[in-house]
Amino acid sequence: MKGVIESSLGWRRICYQYAFRTCAKGQRSAGAGKFQSPDVLCIILRMQIPPALNLLAISGSLRANSTNTALLGAAALLAPEGVAITVFEGLGALPHFNPDHADTPSPEVAAFVQAAVDADGLVIACPEYARNIPGTFKNALDWLVGSTQFPDKPVMLFNASPRASDAQAALRLVLSTMSARIVDDACITLDLLGRPWNAAAIVLDSRLAEPVRKALATFCNAIQ
Repeated sequence: MKGVIESSLGWRRICYQYAFRTCAKGQRSAGAGKFQSPDVLCIILRMQIPPALNLLAISGSLRANSTNTALLGAAALLAPEGVAITVFEGLGALPHFNPDHADTPSPEVAAFVQAAVDADGLVIACPEYARNIPGTFKNALDWLVGSTQFPDKPVMLFNASPRASDAQAALRLVLSTMSARIVDDACITLDLLGRPWNAAAIVLDSRLAEPVRKALATFCNAIQ
């Protein structure tokens, strides 16, 4: 079961306990050097206290074991107190962008646009394919172009690979054309190459978790 991760007041301890158990279980099953663990994204954590900020996290990858999606899952677990991060999972269900359908979008598109508009900010992690952003992710952004409520939307960028500089440049160009407000001080690059990271492993690695935590704090302070 694929679900949505939300991080909020009252649930942080549960998040870390689950992350620890999941990561430890994965390490024990790694026998042949292959890291295996249950997918942290299967957990659904519901809020008991309304958060001060609601962020929408969007991964540009459709891969089931995407490091970009894992990075966003970790961000949901590491979010500051009072901040809820929802990881969007419907990227692959969005139809091809067609301006003729902009005024009568499909339910999937309408839900995505509304989620992006309602969010206090966007957290984006996008891979690089052929020195650009993936077509499916550009398609999602195209559906947001016509929204009159999107301009000045705060955005922070996570880059899971130091090699993906061309995609980051292309993404910034698209977002700036859409009049998004990119918070540069909150944009970071992490090196997740070389092993199949999941959200729990990122949370438990201080070399990765601390930059994510600080970037999120910077982003939230900039948009509050």
